[in-house]
Amino acid sequence: MKPRNAPVVLVIAAALVCASNANSHKLREKGVKVAVAGSALSVTPTRDWNRLTEKPGKNAETWTLDGGRLNDITFYGAVPSGSPLVKERSKKKEPLPKFTGKTLLVEVPELLEGTYRAYKGIGLFRVVSTEPVTFLGQDGVRFTYEFTDTDGLTRKGEATAVIAKGALYMITFDAPRLHYFDRSISDFRALVQSATIG
Repeated sequence: MKPRNAPVVLVIAAALVCASNANSHKLREKGVKVAVAGSALSVTPTRDWNRLTEKPGKNAETWTLDGGRLNDITFYGAVPSGSPLVKERSKKKEPLPKFTGKTLLVEVPELLEGTYRAYKGIGLFRVVSTEPVTFLGQDGVRFTYEFTDTDGLTRKGEATAVIAKGALYMITFDAPRLHYFDRSISDFRALVQSATIG
């Protein structure tokens, strides 16, 4: 014999899951241009994405399709000189590398690597390739990388960045090497191609 309140428990549980999802994501609709990372950087998605409510940093925001652990696009908009890419947990105990007015474009992969190592506690991070590209109408850099996260899963990443008017603009994509990276990389590249300032 089933407990009489079992259906009520199931309804409450379902409501909590829906409420949790509503609070943690905001739909970014296909074809609708939107400003990102609290900056003048805008993109027009070619498919629907979910923007996570929790921002990794003052000048950053994250989008996903299936959850941040499976596909993670992070926008860094107008990161000013003297600032880290993401929020520092403790400036004294766990300082993060900072973008500065002296940071060169070729040093941006190293900046991201240092940030991942310190912020995500990653030991293994490898830049695979680096090449010059035009991004936001200026000379930029595109680089690919691999890292092993704390869950032991190897992830692949691709990033495109430019330094404009003394600020850093960058879009990164991380996903597990098996299946998820290849499945969504074209959607990421479409976002990068749609990016504009202003």
